[in-house]
Amino acid sequence: MLGKPSGGSQEAAIMKHEYDLIVIGAGTAGRTAAGLAVELSAKTLLVAEEADHEAGFCAGVLPGRILLHQSELAALSREATYESARVKFHEIREKINSMAGRLPSLVERGVELETGSASFRDARTIAIRRSNGAIRNVTARYIIIASASRPYIPAIPGIGDTPYLTNKPIFAQSDLPESMIIVGAGPAGTELAQACQRFGTAVSLVDMAHFILPLDPPEMTSILQKKMEEEGVAFFLGCSPESVQGDEHRIIMRLRNQGKSMRLEAEKLCLATGCQVFPEELNLKKAGIRYNSNGVLVNTNCRTNLHHVYAVGEITGRFQLTHMSDYMARVAVSNALLRRPVGMDTRAVPCVTYTQPEIAHVGASREQLERSGVRFEIYRLPYSEIARAVTDDADEGWIVVYAKKWSGRILGVDIIGKQAGELISQFSLAMKHRISLRKLADVIYPCPTYAHATGRVAMQWYAKIRSYKLYRWIRRLFRFRGPIPDLENPDRII
Repeated sequence: MLGKPSGGSQEAAIMKHEYDLIVIGAGTAGRTAAGLAVELSAKTLLVAEEADHEAGFCAGVLPGRILLHQSELAALSREATYESARVKFHEIREKINSMAGRLPSLVERGVELETGSASFRDARTIAIRRSNGAIRNVTARYIIIASASRPYIPAIPGIGDTPYLTNKPIFAQSDLPESMIIVGAGPAGTELAQACQRFGTAVSLVDMAHFILPLDPPEMTSILQKKMEEEGVAFFLGCSPESVQGDEHRIIMRLRNQGKSMRLEAEKLCLATGCQVFPEELNLKKAGIRYNSNGVLVNTNCRTNLHHVYAVGEITGRFQLTHMSDYMARVAVSNALLRRPVGMDTRAVPCVTYTQPEIAHVGASREQLERSGVRFEIYRLPYSEIARAVTDDADEGWIVVYAKKWSGRILGVDIIGKQAGELISQFSLAMKHRISLRKLADVIYPCPTYAHATGRVAMQWYAKIRSYKLYRWIRRLFRFRGPIPDLENPDRII
């Protein structure tokens, strides 16, 4: 019978690997994983592509937010131009990246940084190809794959011979064009369209879907679309691009809509059609790591089919959200280095589109709940009932909560309006910790604030839980003489 391995043999098995952890990719997920690992005193190697040095939090989400904020200032006739927005972007990027963990900061804390492209030689060995062609082979006890995605380029006839922009490096442009066709009416496309239109670019927004932001409720996205139309954005929805051609100064795109062909012309073309990953570039087959066209396959612990290899962020194809990349990195490090079984809880993942007004969502949508047959009630609060929104002259919008009638357990939330991204976080917290509408209604919120609206919409649960029978009992018990409220009115707000 074989005995248990001695402490010396266990130490030898550990020491034969050069690192405790190798992290492939230095975007948000990779930087978070490396930063957490070094805080646990793990010997950590972070492999960064050249592009990763300018990546992190800024590459995917920050440019659009800055562009929108500066365009709002421009719309209010303040001193804001596209050039000032570019300058502001570079200033803010340094501040944000220092918060998110700049690469030099990680190195100072003990992370070893290697620049090059990484691929697997076998299940334990990573080959790093440097820019000069030299290859370095390294091994680790644990490996976290955190490679970033790249913009998805749709197969439009003629696109290979036509210059185009993507939404990610928009600030690489020294100036905005006079006119632009944007393909893709998802979050990135709508944010970019609104911002560029406000800076004076005549924007045509194209999408095959019949609604902008197709994952959000049409009754909310129609409010945003109307506002963008008033600002001058031209929408071509339900249109499929048939062909595109042009040069650096003129783009011609042909569209088809309900059997009819139409022609669009603009100075520039921008593709905001999402992202795609390329897991095959990592040579995963040599390691025996399973993947498909969507990305690397992981379980709820972010672990691949190999017990020592984890994958997080965009490379998994699970989420294209910066905050989820950060979250998955924390889950992977906890499982790998601390051997603490932590699974992803994706019941309350918030999503925000940072247009003006903002649109935010968490949990199940109304359509999903109706399709699944779950019984629920709808609780609404218009922004015209939020004192802070009224004082800010931003009283157009809605908070809509889907919850169980008797328990008040929140199933999902949709919000459109100013500060929607801030408000949705409170509902995400409530869903995560199963805080009911009744408990939210009992919280004391400062007024006037947008947070106060959380309590106001939660109060609607009290309004709907009441019945005529209950009111008759209360009137008889306390000898009240006033009228019973109109409980049949679905628009009644208390």
